[in-house]
Amino acid sequence: MGFTGFPDEAFLFYEGLEADNSKTYFTRHKQLYEDAVRAPMLALTDELGAEFGEAQLFRPYRDVRFAKDKSPYKTHQGAFVDVTPGIGLYVEVSATGVFVAGGCYTQASDQVARYRAAVDEDLTGKPLTVITDTLTAEGHSLLGARLKTRPRGFDEDHPRIELLRHRSLHAGLHFEPEPWVHTPEIRGRVERAWRDYGPLVEWLRTHVRGSELPRR
Repeated sequence: MGFTGFPDEAFLFYEGLEADNSKTYFTRHKQLYEDAVRAPMLALTDELGAEFGEAQLFRPYRDVRFAKDKSPYKTHQGAFVDVTPGIGLYVEVSATGVFVAGGCYTQASDQVARYRAAVDEDLTGKPLTVITDTLTAEGHSLLGARLKTRPRGFDEDHPRIELLRHRSLHAGLHFEPEPWVHTPEIRGRVERAWRDYGPLVEWLRTHVRGSELPRR
């Protein structure tokens, strides 16, 4: 069955999960999760796969081993196309709507170093400014972990100081759960956003790459 949109029940499921994040709630509504959340997300990513690559659906369970918040379930369903380790395209559905993004959500120390060196250098930093300015002009938000002050070793008057503050960088766009989200139109919106994020993803793939540090 092809993608027909995210039904209203998907958003209602997550509204309920936010109010009662418990095994009892999830078990009682697991079939609703499968039918209204997981199945449409699989259908969406399957249809987008020919152009963007295979997506991985994240499990609904949180890793609470080292977290203060012990609630067992994620309050969204995400899917990620891994273009290069940790850099790629993302889509999620939650009680607040549908969110799409592209770039890098988190970076290891070696990636941060390569990122800042590339931003600092005019030959590679200026093209990133063009990419990010284009995205913001088209309504996308620049997101990611960010320092409040300048990074060590860089002047406050650096022409790309705002980009240098980032420890990770991705662009994102949020869609409210309006009626059209329940139709195939949402596929086209995700598709267009992912295409918009192509230059940013390619810049990060080329200049930042995946982390080369050993896994902990």
